[in-house]
Formats: sequence, structure tokens, C-alpha cells
Amino acid sequence: MKIAGHLRKMQTTYNSPVIYHLPLDNDLVELNPLLGKQLTLKYQGDIHCIACGRKASKSYNQGYCYPCFKSLARCDMCIMKPETCHYHQGTCREPTWGEEQCFQDHVVYLANSSALKVGITRGTQIPTRWMDQGASQALPLFRVSNRLISGKLEVMIKSTVSDRTDWRKMLKQNPPDIDLQQKGREIIEQEIQPLELITAEYGEDAITIIGNTETVNIEYPILEYPQKVTSLNFDKTPDITGQLMGIKGQYLILDSGVLNIRKFAGYSVELSVDG
Repeated sequence: MKIAGHLRKMQTTYNSPVIYHLPLDNDLVELNPLLGKQLTLKYQGDIHCIACGRKASKSYNQGYCYPCFKSLARCDMCIMKPETCHYHQGTCREPTWGEEQCFQDHVVYLANSSALKVGITRGTQIPTRWMDQGASQALPLFRVSNRLISGKLEVMIKSTVSDRTDWRKMLKQNPPDIDLQQKGREIIEQEIQPLELITAEYGEDAITIIGNTETVNIEYPILEYPQKVTSLNFDKTPDITGQLMGIKGQYLILDSGVLNIRKFAGYSVELSVDG
């Protein structure tokens, strides 16, 4: 089998294990049946911006050309640090996009990827966000009315709980289970006063504690975890070959190393499968 096209981030379907598809232009390759097979991904030398389609010599922010990187709101720093949202100052790069994407319900959650972490996502992105991060467990804690508030709440919680994932550790093992229910109760109790300050500023409907929710457990299609995590890079190695041993987060786990598909969105590659 040979299929060529421009990469996009892998699409996920919540199942046990997660079902993965790899977009290559108009083709959608189901990856789970390829476990154990020899894959070759050849970079064809072309990069096209995932927003405007412009040919680019370099990719910025996981798939954008430089003009889009500088002009699109989705590439602004406030996407990484939502507490720095500046829409109210009238300086949003794309006000209409911001209204559609940021002024909707967001969820603040706990997850177990490499260890306990706190994160945020749009309500419509559950459980996709957790699968993209390679989380093995996740629990929604709060529903908030917009992205700015979710960022402020995350900042409060990450004073005691990290907001980072150790991607190497995540790819080397399935982390030990964590009692996210208990951790959630502890966080809610310790954040009562900060929560009251936020609701005093933004209104009683700004934050809702999500109760009676079960922990979501996520299983990934993995034959074997690597002993050593070696990152593969199309810019350094245009031809990448290896036996597909697993898929987790947005990574292909090959016996030759791990490849972050999302990092190379917009790259034109040819995928071939042997065995």
C-alpha cells in the first residue's frame, strides 16, 4: 500500500483501544490494523500551510506559514496562556474567530498522562483533547463560561498541580492509576476562596462544579512500549522507516523511534506499508 498527501493531526475515536486514522489530503488511513507492520514515511520536500494552503519553506506552530503564524488568533500566545486573553482590550487578531472559539463553555480537568496534570479545553473537545495528550485517565472538574476564565482557574490550580506532560515518560509506559476523584475533591476544597473571587467578578454562572462524573479511562493501541524514546524528525531524516509498535497521543511509536504527527502537519509525505 502506498498513499501520498499532506499530513494532518491524527483523528481519534474513543474506544478500547482508541481508534486512530491518519489524514493524508483526502485519504483517511486507519492505523490500528497496521500495528506490527513495517511503515515507511517519505517526506516529499513540500510544506503547505494548514490554514491558507500557501507553500512554505518552514512550518510554524505545527503547520502554519509565517504570515498566518503572525496574523491568526489561533497562533497567538493567549492560546497557550488563556489567562492572557486580550479580546476585551480590542486587540484580538480575529475578533469573530475569538467569539466563536473562546466565548463558549470550557472545561477545566485533571488528567493522568505521565503524572497528574491540570488542563483546559473547549467543552466540545472532550474526550478528543485527552486522547491527543495521551492521557490514560481524565476527570472534568469545572465548566466555565469562556476561555479567559478557564485560564485564570488553571493558573490557580497549577500552583499545586502541574499543567505539563512529560512526553518521553508518557511514551515509555502507562502511568500508575491515580484516584482522580479524591484529587478533584481536594482541589475543589482548597480553591473555594479563589472560586468565590472569580464568580464575584464574572457572575455566579461563570463557574460550575461538575459533580457525579466518573473517571474516564483510556486505552491505547500499543504492542510494546520503547525502552528508550528517540524522537524522529522529517527535517533531519526525510525517510522514516520502522515497525509500528503503538500509537499514543499524537505519536506513532516505531521500533526505530517516535514520530509526533501533529508537529509535521502540512508536510507532504508518502506512506507505504510492508508486511
